[in-house]
Amino acid sequence: MEGKYLADQPRFIARTEQVNARNWLLAAGPRFRRVRMRLFHLFFVLTRPMTFGARAMIWDKRAGTVFLIRHTYVPGWQLPGGGVEAGETALEALGREIVEECNIAIKGRPQLKSIHFNRQASRRDHIAIYLVTDFTVLGPRPGDHEIAEARFFPVTDLPEDTTPATRRRIVEIISGIAPHEDW
Repeated sequence: MEGKYLADQPRFIARTEQVNARNWLLAAGPRFRRVRMRLFHLFFVLTRPMTFGARAMIWDKRAGTVFLIRHTYVPGWQLPGGGVEAGETALEALGREIVEECNIAIKGRPQLKSIHFNRQASRRDHIAIYLVTDFTVLGPRPGDHEIAEARFFPVTDLPEDTTPATRRRIVEIISGIAPHEDW
């Protein structure tokens, strides 16, 4: 049986049960966004001593564009990526998240650009930013319960509601300035 064994429970939890619970939380609707995010953070605080995420700036230098996503459960356009799970490297997590969120396959090795402390999320959240310039777009990324929209934007004309942290990371990477340690 494929799934996860939970030490405090006498049975395996099948992947479908894990996914269904997650889908229910994500599909609860926009009015429950704050509650959902607080539940996620509470879950992470209780189950993980520290959270570590990996995000990518997928940059098409020739076109002068960067790939951004907009989640259904938090406002603003952001760099794609997600949490690094137990037993997974940051690069493995990055590759998995980029396929899931962007429908893009990373070719070559992404370049680690910076690591940031995300004080706004919690006192235990850190994010690694990778630069991805060698990739293959597998096809358009339709919206779903997690990702509302995902597409390339000119670096000189980002959407108005691009998050401030995303804007800072893009400027730091493109201009080569030293990254700030805070997200």
